[in-house]
Amino acid sequence: MSAAARMRLAGMIRKESLQILRDPSSIAIAFVMPMVLLLLFGYGVSLDARHIPLALVVEQPDANSASLVGAFQRSEYFDPHQFASIQAAQKAFDRREVSAIVWLRANFSERLLRRGSAPIGVIINGVDANQARISEGYIQGVWQVWLEAYAVSQGVELVLPAALEPRIWFNAAVRSREFLVPGLIAVIMTLIGAMLTSMVVAREWERGTMEALMVTPIRIGELVVGKLVPYFVLGMGGMLLSVAMAVWLFGVPLRGSFLLLTAASALFMLVALGMGLLISVVARNQFVAGQLSILITFLPAFILSGFIFQISSMPAPIQLITHLIPARYFVAILQSVFLAGDIWPIVLANGAALLVMMVIFLGLAGRLLHKRLDA
Repeated sequence: MSAAARMRLAGMIRKESLQILRDPSSIAIAFVMPMVLLLLFGYGVSLDARHIPLALVVEQPDANSASLVGAFQRSEYFDPHQFASIQAAQKAFDRREVSAIVWLRANFSERLLRRGSAPIGVIINGVDANQARISEGYIQGVWQVWLEAYAVSQGVELVLPAALEPRIWFNAAVRSREFLVPGLIAVIMTLIGAMLTSMVVAREWERGTMEALMVTPIRIGELVVGKLVPYFVLGMGGMLLSVAMAVWLFGVPLRGSFLLLTAASALFMLVALGMGLLISVVARNQFVAGQLSILITFLPAFILSGFIFQISSMPAPIQLITHLIPARYFVAILQSVFLAGDIWPIVLANGAALLVMMVIFLGLAGRLLHKRLDA
């Protein structure tokens, strides 16, 4: 690069940096918004099921029913309430005061350990299907553990089709926070990269300064690099803040390499910057560019990246669409590096997809950005 090219590039970077410093909204999007989103999802949003309101109906109290009721009361997953009759419990169920009912019938102790008998009845509110499945699993878990302990105390062998010994890897505490917070970093970087960059060229057209840039000797490549470098630095700063909050504030483990995480984040940031720049070049209007950046980048990153909703559970056509969402690949890298470590097959495959997207978006943006007044 010649000395003149370096001077032009340095001048463009300085111009964009001053623009960022004079615009408080850019600083807010890069640093304040990540803090707000992380605090909201880290503390306010949880997919964990804890303290599920549970109705317990015991028709004929005895030592066995009291023991089982105590097992539910000791569980961290339930907030049990006892009712004298199934009718009273159903009224509370209809008013949504409880979301499940465990009904110990009058012959509960007599029917224990008998094949083909059902000593308890369970009613679960299925309006929220996910919550219903979780509640059912927790109730079965408490019942199974108690039944095994009861069989041992009676000197009877409890015959089971299979003995399960579950081992949970990567997130032994089964906390949704450790799943959500790493994926949220991809959404934050999408917002910083795409939303801020979607304004850079459109702003020049609206303010009438694009004509002044066109008569300068600056080249298209220098213009693109000069506009993207400050926002790249801003985005990486937001990434570092997000990682620091994830590790030190929310206790999310970082089992992989921080250098690998930084490299993957830099690659994804370039993809996001390329998307934003392409939108800005096409839109030529800040309002339109902002709306397009939300519609094309943020919403797909939030819904179709696997950040919250499992991609494998989506319909097949939607799964195909997710391959066009860059955040899908970055979320996979983030969750692997944070929770599992440096799983190179995952990192390399998803990194290659991001590299291809970076070349496509930046190439299209550079090709469509011309130094002339016509489109």
